Amino acid sequence: HHIIYRHRTEYPVTVMCKFFGVSRSGYYAFVHRLGRPEKDAALAEVIAQQRERSFRTYGYRRMWLWLKSQNIFRNPKTVLRIMKKYGLLSEIRRRRKWQQIGQQVHKYKNLLNREFHADRLNSKWVTDISYIHTKQGVLYLSMIRDLYDNSIVAYKTGTQQTVNLVLDTICLAMKREKKRVAAELQLHSDQGFQYTSQAYFNLTQAYGITPSMSRKGNPYDNAMAENFFSILKTECIYRHKPATFSEANEMIDRYILFYNHERIQLKTGEAPLARRLSS
Repeated sequence: HHIIYRHRTEYPVTVMCKFFGVSRSGYYAFVHRLGRPEKDAALAEVIAQQRERSFRTYGYRRMWLWLKSQNIFRNPKTVLRIMKKYGLLSEIRRRRKWQQIGQQVHKYKNLLNREFHADRLNSKWVTDISYIHTKQGVLYLSMIRDLYDNSIVAYKTGTQQTVNLVLDTICLAMKREKKRVAAELQLHSDQGFQYTSQAYFNLTQAYGITPSMSRKGNPYDNAMAENFFSILKTECIYRHKPATFSEANEMIDRYILFYNHERIQLKTGEAPLARRLSS
């Protein structure tokens, strides 16, 4: 609807409706709603623009996180209501990772419990895997973020979503930070099959890491990992649209270097590693 409205003076509305598979009545209802002087219209317009930039892949939770990154603070349920009202919901539904694999060998308590503040370096880490779409296929990005300064401690990419991708990320993080790891280091994840595996259990035990895990169906429990992916995709991936795996890898390397060393955080007024290096 938003694209049709934007190009309404260039192409016939009837032709565009047919091309995008939407009804004319639905389109005119959308235009009518946008024209109303109502409280939701301005936010709906912002959401509609980001919806196109995100290839219509954002559900309300991801849109809520993106809005927060733009300093637009609304209740997640409000975002869902507006997206439903204006027909702006995601066109794809991804199953949660924990639904993809049958048996879960190990599950852990939600020790982090949404307490996203850490007083000490390397005491609370969050981890997750995200999808980077390229014309060659999907590149998987696994990363670990420290809640002390929000820096990315370690990351790895791969063309397959495997347990080894996660294990390699942990090994790299521990190699870099082993001398500065707190007496108790929590590593929080969602219920993805990699994090419930025997290999993950063995590696965290070997390093003396205490696993923490989101509750089933509670994506906000790992919001700080989701939030980083939202920033990376909004500020980098969606703007430059990598065509190949190597292009995506170069883009991720450049962006994470910028994010850690230069990108000013609004809360602290400095880049993540500025706080880390002074600790």
